[in-house]
Amino acid sequence: MKIKNKAFGGKTTCNHAIFRRLDVYQSSKKLSKYIYGLSTNYPAEERFALCSQLRRTLMSISINIAEGIDRFSSKEKPHFPEMPFGPLKKVLSKLKSSLDAGYISKDEFQEAKNQLSVISKQLFGLHLSIIRSGNSSDKA
Repeated sequence: MKIKNKAFGGKTTCNHAIFRRLDVYQSSKKLSKYIYGLSTNYPAEERFALCSQLRRTLMSISINIAEGIDRFSSKEKPHFPEMPFGPLKKVLSKLKSSLDAGYISKDEFQEAKNQLSVISKQLFGLHLSIIRSGNSSDKA
């Protein structure tokens, strides 16, 4: 389905592909790749516990972004960038547990935390962009 999307300069786009071009989506995929790499060093007993939880939570960040961009309702659209904030906090918490358990280093934790911060800022910027573009009945 092709639509005119004000948040993307009014260009006609295939809605199902928009999310792949979002910087925040790309950043979330980069974070997933980084943390997947870290998690390969977790002990075997964490493979189906902390490691699995961390990976599933990471996936939900990019999934929420991809799913939310398809919102057509003017009331729903500005709220979709808020959905990944819960998983972002969960990832940070699980990484802190990983640091405390000695599965990752302080430098690795800090790098992941920095990437989480970038994603958080991008989500906030996207939220403001959607509101300002008129794709919302909510005006900030």
